[in-house]
Amino acid sequence: MSMLTPPGMGGKKYRITGDRYPRMRRPRHRRRIVLTLLATACALGLVGWGTLQLIDVFGGRSGTAQAAQDKKHCPDGGGKTAVRATPAAQKPPAPGTLTVNVFNATQRSGLAKRTADELKKRGFKIGKVGNAPAAYDKKVKGAGILLGPTAAADGPLKVLATQLTGAEQKTDGRKGADLDLIIGDAFKELATPQAAAKSLAVLNRPAQEPARDATC
Repeated sequence: MSMLTPPGMGGKKYRITGDRYPRMRRPRHRRRIVLTLLATACALGLVGWGTLQLIDVFGGRSGTAQAAQDKKHCPDGGGKTAVRATPAAQKPPAPGTLTVNVFNATQRSGLAKRTADELKKRGFKIGKVGNAPAAYDKKVKGAGILLGPTAAADGPLKVLATQLTGAEQKTDGRKGADLDLIIGDAFKELATPQAAAKSLAVLNRPAQEPARDATC
């Protein structure tokens, strides 16, 4: 029996014929291992990135970054501005609480009396009426001078100024609260009641001051 005859074939001889031979292929498990490693690396990277995001959120960095971004979008680096009214106690006094002395520094007679009567109609209290003191007599070239104590600069003098357009406002060291209206050469008449009332309304309007809004 030949060596090419398999056992149990009854001694028959077989011969290998043909020109085809078995081909050797690379095992596919190596490629599968490489793909698995790449997929694992990507998964780990995503997990790490997600962990960092959670740390930023709970650690407060996200809020800081958002605040910085919001500040960047604000033109002046701050927030939007709102308005806030000043306290009512800072409003100017009413005309009825002010006493006005009316003096005539011109050569025209009767101006002090007529002006004082008109101011009285508009609610002001009238004190002295007559010629101007020597320091101002014939020396006031403008419409007039409003004179009062230093404390009257931001309130009472402004109220009186609504009645005489173009008047110069001054303060001195007087102890009393009375105001002086000294009529000058350019004086023609007081402001009309309508114009004076409008100016007084603007003066009494609560002053507005900017306040920061936390939305920006």
